[in-house]
Amino acid sequence: MSPPVVGVGTKSGRTRARLLASAFELFGEQGYDQTTVAQVAQRAGVTEMTFYRHFRSKAQLVVDDPYDPLIAAAISSQPRELPPIVRAARGVRAAWEGQPLDDDDTLKARIALAGATPSLLPAIRAGTAATEEAIAEQLVAGGTSPHDAAVCAAAVMGALMTALLDWPRREGVTLGGAILRALDLVEHGR
Repeated sequence: MSPPVVGVGTKSGRTRARLLASAFELFGEQGYDQTTVAQVAQRAGVTEMTFYRHFRSKAQLVVDDPYDPLIAAAISSQPRELPPIVRAARGVRAAWEGQPLDDDDTLKARIALAGATPSLLPAIRAGTAATEEAIAEQLVAGGTSPHDAAVCAAAVMGALMTALLDWPRREGVTLGGAILRALDLVEHGR
């Protein structure tokens, strides 16, 4: 859902970070739906055109998910003799464990905002569908039928999205703990 800021030391990275910080300041002050791209750009000291060079939409500030290629690669590296649901869960686990994400307040605020803003649901669903498709494609490439691959991908993504969107409300639970617990439930049923 939320990408790391890549190349923060570059001009482009600094601009992207400034846009994100400005957006979340405004979202906190006046709400997501009441904040415009023009306001975000103005607060960041850039033009709207510059905003759109970094983000396709306002929703992308909150729900961007650049991890599909990592997830697909991690699933493709799982042994093909494993059941498809296990391949998917283990692949997602491997991709997750390879990411240097911290449980910082910014990430928690971003996920809480995504879960609490009905107007973001279409963007969340689109991102989830894209990830499901990437998972299913890797399962099919490993010999799973398209139907079974789609069911397994949906099950894994349903568990992940529930864990992710519920995490900001759970005191004392790390994001990693919430995600790994969801994957344990999918993979082992416990």
